[in-house]
Amino acid sequence: MDNSFQGLDRFAAGAQYIGGRPRPGTSGRAHTVVDPATGEKILDYVLASTADVDDAVAAARDALPGWAGATPGERSDAMHRFAALLAERAEDFAHAESLQCGKPIRLTREFDVPGTVDNTAFFAGAARHLQGQSAGEYSGDHTSYVRREPIGVIGSIAPWNYPLQMAAWKVLPAVAAGNTIVLKPAELTPLTSLMFASAATDAGIPDGVVNIVTGAGRDAGEHLVGHPDVAMTSFTGSTAVGRRVAEIATSTVKRLHLELGGKAPFVVFDDADLEAAVHGAVAGALINTGQDCTAATRAYVQRPLYDAFVEQVADLMATVRVGDPFDEDTDLGPLISHAQRDRVAAFVDRARAYATVVTGGAAPGGGGAHYRPTLITGAAQDSEIVQAEIFGPVLVVLPFDSDEEGLALANDTPYGLAASAWTRDVYRAGRATREIKAGCVWINDHIPIISEMPHGGYKASGFGKDMSTYSFEEYTQVKHVMYDNTAVARKPWHRTIFGDR
Repeated sequence: MDNSFQGLDRFAAGAQYIGGRPRPGTSGRAHTVVDPATGEKILDYVLASTADVDDAVAAARDALPGWAGATPGERSDAMHRFAALLAERAEDFAHAESLQCGKPIRLTREFDVPGTVDNTAFFAGAARHLQGQSAGEYSGDHTSYVRREPIGVIGSIAPWNYPLQMAAWKVLPAVAAGNTIVLKPAELTPLTSLMFASAATDAGIPDGVVNIVTGAGRDAGEHLVGHPDVAMTSFTGSTAVGRRVAEIATSTVKRLHLELGGKAPFVVFDDADLEAAVHGAVAGALINTGQDCTAATRAYVQRPLYDAFVEQVADLMATVRVGDPFDEDTDLGPLISHAQRDRVAAFVDRARAYATVVTGGAAPGGGGAHYRPTLITGAAQDSEIVQAEIFGPVLVVLPFDSDEEGLALANDTPYGLAASAWTRDVYRAGRATREIKAGCVWINDHIPIISEMPHGGYKASGFGKDMSTYSFEEYTQVKHVMYDNTAVARKPWHRTIFGDR
């Protein structure tokens, strides 16, 4: 199949993008980007050092006054050009994303890239809609109004599962609000983040507004989070690493946005459309080879439908085609690396001691990091396979009896990022949306996202929102401005100091 990606030479100057220019890292430590579908080398580059992070932050700081001082219309125009340019380069982005991640080309063409273009167009419009409370005389003697202002330099860290979309989710609301940004993508998947920043420059977004540092988390990442000139940190990744990010960020008293792990429940009531629930479960569990923090991982099925659900999910999973990401017929690509595949396999192998692997549970062979779609039953609610985030193509199914039990089980993990409920009963649906503690609850579907609606979690899944105007608000400071209207030197409240004098 054609898995050629034209233009790897564009990264010859290095995997850092600072002040509108690509450049090499200076850490002296080499890193290799590997195609997870074949195990073959894609690119060698030198990781960023702390000095590179300092340079990127300095470039962002220097660009801040001009970009923050631009009118909303000027920022919006530049971002509209950016969206148009991304659309022109859509196939290039799709191939690069599939190559570095192992994503099926259908997924990158139909989800990752169009979603990123749409996000860019959305925030181009949002740039002109910074809203605050209406001006008014709330005290009687003063006029008050609210300004929304940029926060400053943003330091963001993005994961490897959706490199292009996560770059967009970090960069777009930040720059639309007038901030500048330094983004650290995952070392495994820097290609599309670098292409994204380069496209921003080509669209006319000034040098230094969008910067990329590709380095290791323990040096470049931690240095970025703790940098005194970084006013806000946005991090997407595991809950364990999120705790470390929070520890560093709070020590410098900066704003923090965290989108962390998930273990999404998929609750099927006994009146659900069984065919819809089965297809939704398989698609929701296997999206991006299960490497999605909102993926359906725990299916709770009310007992009258349980046996049929398990049987039909197993049958449908068996039809999923695992293979070459650039084959148009491939449904499921590899995991991001052999190490991640082995991690997923270890979870499943440990579960064999207390649960049943109904289908899957093995690698198909070959040189890639593939793993077969896996269905597990018979696990206890408190078992590792139910409670831990596996981040692979694994679905666990458990039965429940009463509605109360099903909803309680859905909430019985530390996570709260996403969930779904399947029912024809409007009252059951309403109850599920009220009682499930998650940032998103789908009814009779699982996974779809749109630019206009927020994405973010409850509990150990973090706080703050990506996408939507709620995300836009994360990247602004709210300032109250108050004018005296009386022109009187001695105000009535001065009596608290001067008395009758």
